[in-house]
Amino acid sequence: MEHILDETVPAEDLKKFEQKYHEELQHGKVSSSSQFEYSWCLVRSRYPADVRKGIILLEDLFQNRDETNKRDYLYYLAVGNTKLKEYATALKYIRALLQVEPGNRQAQELEVIASKRLEKDGMVGMAVAGGAAVAVGGLVGLGLLAVGRQIMKK
Repeated sequence: MEHILDETVPAEDLKKFEQKYHEELQHGKVSSSSQFEYSWCLVRSRYPADVRKGIILLEDLFQNRDETNKRDYLYYLAVGNTKLKEYATALKYIRALLQVEPGNRQAQELEVIASKRLEKDGMVGMAVAGGAAVAVGGLVGLGLLAVGRQIMKK
């Protein structure tokens, strides 16, 4: 399952779907399929800015377009947010998908990955914050020690 998070879109695919999307956009009407294909490529990009753009397009599809492909929109919204390390948001989309399709194995596997990464990042964040607190406490202690010595010399 983790391969989907590491998979990158070939540049020629991205160009092809981007061109199709922009051609339709210039004519005033982008089809759901063109917007999905382009957003699907963007979410699979190695560049975070592309992934964010793909997420925006997918959110638009999810909120404003046909009901038939909402499962795909939710899934790739979860993939994109997981790639951006927005695990809480990814889990929101995964759980919404699992409410509709409780047996969806891809979503179940992605939920496990996102949950583990959220937990891991949370622990790393706590360790960094704890280390910073110890460092600040040490500096304050040294400052107080220096002030105390200055007072004792007088």
